[in-house]
Amino acid sequence: MNSIHLHPLCCQPDNTGLLIIDIQEAFRKAVLEFERVAHNAAVLARGFSLLGLPVLATEQYPKGLGKTDERVHRSCTRWNLIEKTCFSCTAAKGFMEKIQALGIENLVVCGIESHVCVNQTVLGLLQGSYTVHIAVDTMASRNRADHETALRKMEQAGAVPTTTEMCLFELVKEAGTEQFKQIQKLIK
Repeated sequence: MNSIHLHPLCCQPDNTGLLIIDIQEAFRKAVLEFERVAHNAAVLARGFSLLGLPVLATEQYPKGLGKTDERVHRSCTRWNLIEKTCFSCTAAKGFMEKIQALGIENLVVCGIESHVCVNQTVLGLLQGSYTVHIAVDTMASRNRADHETALRKMEQAGAVPTTTEMCLFELVKEAGTEQFKQIQKLIK
């Protein structure tokens, strides 16, 4: 492949992982646009798996909130699941050690709820000097004001907004490759 230099705000394929936060069954009826969020998170997880990039997922108190949405869970071949009760993933036992063990420096983050667990996790990761991309089409809250405020807050703190399609095409870098063809099929 030709040497392609991407702007620092593009998702970089080196040292990048996907973090799926709490896309669990109990949120299906409570969170706005749950189906869109779960579908797009599943597409991202399949794309990251195709590209050989790690995927981490968290479940907030699964005993009470249920397991991760089945299509999200099935979409990943490199599944690293961490159960938690704290809102920020960065405070969950074993989470930071897992990121370090996988050599992740850049994270694409998606999940539920934007203004609680996602927001607190993103702020914690930014404080830890990670590059964080927030996949805005893979996040939601119970109400729009909380969701929109969370997106603005995370971006003001230094998170880079992206979308499912934008992220995957930035990671692939160019058309015509086998990876591009596989990713293109996911997005259509």
